[in-house]
Amino acid sequence: MRRIVAAVFVSLDSVMQAPGGPQEDPTGGFRHEGWVAPHFDEALFGVMGKLFEKPFDLLLGRRTYDIFAAHWPYVKDDPIGPMFDRVTKYVATHDPESLTWQNSEWLGKDVPAALRKLRQDDGPDLLIQGSSELIQELLEHDLIDRFQLVVIPVILGNGKKLFGTGAMPAALKLTDSLVTPKGVIVAAYERAGEVETGNFGAEHPSEAELERRRGLAEMERRRKSA
Repeated sequence: MRRIVAAVFVSLDSVMQAPGGPQEDPTGGFRHEGWVAPHFDEALFGVMGKLFEKPFDLLLGRRTYDIFAAHWPYVKDDPIGPMFDRVTKYVATHDPESLTWQNSEWLGKDVPAALRKLRQDDGPDLLIQGSSELIQELLEHDLIDRFQLVVIPVILGNGKKLFGTGAMPAALKLTDSLVTPKGVIVAAYERAGEVETGNFGAEHPSEAELERRRGLAEMERRRKSA
């Protein structure tokens, strides 16, 4: 069974837009393109090398596919270029005829169904790079098996975020972690069943607490009836 792995550069406030450099993705007036570069060091290069050392295929949204297709086929002095040329690129797009990069495959009109089928096949992991809009769809359908988050110590304020409002609740377990000399936190999480809850409240709530709860319930009732 294949896993879907989201390997994501993310800020402390969950922004993942345009980490690589100027003009990567200025949509929405984003002004901080290239926010990852100043935090790269030997340790982080090692993390990325380890990520790519195992067999993988790429899973990309259309915008990230276009960014990669305009860059990596023309980079011959970095082993990532030939590597990305060689692997299969599965792409979510409404325009499959324009997928001109070699070894590119259209996921079809029903992306979640296509990925459920791919996950059942034998083969390498499906590695997501960038692709914030595709990630939202996969989170909504509970289709991401592993997150590798590279958390950069910056707050960006706005931009495309890793976790939107449609993510399906799930428990995760930390399977690997590292802190680089520049303060970057690398954390890998895998699925761990349902979200567990507990209770730090008093066994016998005070009347003030009961009144607070009644107030919240009334606010929610009004919200739903509005």
